[in-house]
Amino acid sequence: MAKVAFLGLGVMGFPMAGHLVVKGGHEVTVYNRTPGKAKTWAEKFKGKTAATPKAAAEGQDFVMACVGNDHDLRAITIGADGAFAGMKKGATFVDHTTASAEVARELDAAAGKAGFKFVDAPVSGGQAGAENGVLTVMCGGTEDAYAGVEPIIAAYARMCKRLGPAGSGQLTKMVNQICIAGLVQGLSEGIHFAKKSGLDVAAVIDTISKGAAQSWQMENRYKTMNDDKYDFGFAVEWMRKDLSICIAEARRNGAHLPVTALVDQFYSEVEKMGGKRWDTSSLLARLQR
Repeated sequence: MAKVAFLGLGVMGFPMAGHLVVKGGHEVTVYNRTPGKAKTWAEKFKGKTAATPKAAAEGQDFVMACVGNDHDLRAITIGADGAFAGMKKGATFVDHTTASAEVARELDAAAGKAGFKFVDAPVSGGQAGAENGVLTVMCGGTEDAYAGVEPIIAAYARMCKRLGPAGSGQLTKMVNQICIAGLVQGLSEGIHFAKKSGLDVAAVIDTISKGAAQSWQMENRYKTMNDDKYDFGFAVEWMRKDLSICIAEARRNGAHLPVTALVDQFYSEVEKMGGKRWDTSSLLARLQR
C-alpha cells in the first residue's frame, strides 16, 4: 500500500482515483477545484480530501494529476499552494493530463531541482476506459521514476509503457490523436459514401471490418454514427485542444501534418453546428448537413 494523492476529479480522474483505492488498496487523498466533487468522491471511496494541491501532496509517496490543459496543470503544481510546494524528497509526481511536451519538460526540471521525480503519463481509452480501469498509459521520464510508479498506475491501466525521457509520453499521445483524427474522417467518409450509394451500412461494415479497413473506431462507433447519435465518447472541443497541441509541436519539430490540420478545420465546422460536446465521430454529421 502506498500513500497517494490525486488532483483533478473530472470524468477521467474520478474513477481513476477510485481504482487506486478499490483495486490498488492504496491510501488516497484527493483535491478538486470544486470541493463538492472531492467530498462526493471521499464519501464513495472512503478516502480523504484536501483544500489545496499542496495540502493533498504533503507526505505522499505519489501524487497523480489529471486536469484540463497546460494552464490548469501549472495552476495545481507551481506556486505557494501548488503540489510541488508540498511534495517530499524522493516522491513521484505523475501527470495524466494531455498537455504539451514543453510543460512536461518544464515540470520535470522543477521536480528534479526540488528532489523528487516526475513522469508525464497521458492516457487513452476515454471515460469508459477510466471507469473500467483499462486505460492505455504513455509515459515519459527516467527509468527509475517509471519503475516506481508502474505498479501504482496498474490499478487503472491495461497497458503502460515508458517511451523515453520526460515529454515522451505527451509526444506519444500526440501520435495517438493524429492517428485517430485521420481514421475517424476516413470512417465518416466511408459511411457517408455507403449511404449515398444506397448500401446497407451495417452489412458493408460487417464485411469490410473483417479485412484491412478494420479499426477500433469502426468496431465501436459505426452503429451510433449510422444512427446520427454523437454522445458516446471524447468531445470535439477536447479533441480540438489535443490537435492544437499536435500542430504546435509539429511547427517546432518540422513534421508535416496536412490531414491533421484539415480534420481540425472540419471539427471547427462541427463546433459551429452546435457540436462542441458531441463525440469525435460527429465528423459524419458535417458531411450530412
